[in-house]
Amino acid sequence: MNCPDPLSLTAAYLSVGANVGNKIANIGLAIRRLGKTEGIFIKALSKFYKTAPQNYTDQDWFVNAAIKINTAYSPEQLLQVLQAIEKEQDPDGKPFRFGPRRIDLDIIFFGRRVMQTETLVLPHPRMHERLFVLKPICDIDKNLVHPVNGLTVGELLKQIKTDESQAVIALAKEETREIFY
Repeated sequence: MNCPDPLSLTAAYLSVGANVGNKIANIGLAIRRLGKTEGIFIKALSKFYKTAPQNYTDQDWFVNAAIKINTAYSPEQLLQVLQAIEKEQDPDGKPFRFGPRRIDLDIIFFGRRVMQTETLVLPHPRMHERLFVLKPICDIDKNLVHPVNGLTVGELLKQIKTDESQAVIALAKEETREIFY
């Protein structure tokens, strides 16, 4: 894929998670691969969190984080890059929707873009319901404004009713050290 004009960059926020294999290593590999992609510049990385599975709960807990990037790609091109990284790490993919996976990369925000196609909805349509998405994004920028409802991610985070189904536990830095090697 040819990289578009590197002078016109857009900030995007991504959610990254894994619950199969060495979760932290899987996330680290995806982040390093993303950082080596022409036209994508990693600007910030959240803390890492151990999180309860959502929707399909009969599976191992996840490790989740958020990444802020600047990119020269369009939303559709960025989605293709993320799907290619997922396929590289997990050629068989997840067995079913919301099922276990080695790596999951989602676009949560792409600038202030609001769009809906067959393959992509921006901002992410369920992000406001998910503590495992909002908490890591708040680590990066709690004042980031949702372009549809006008609330900050910090305000959206406060609206979520927390119980054990939405458990989000920060991991110690020592537990995530391997990501940087």
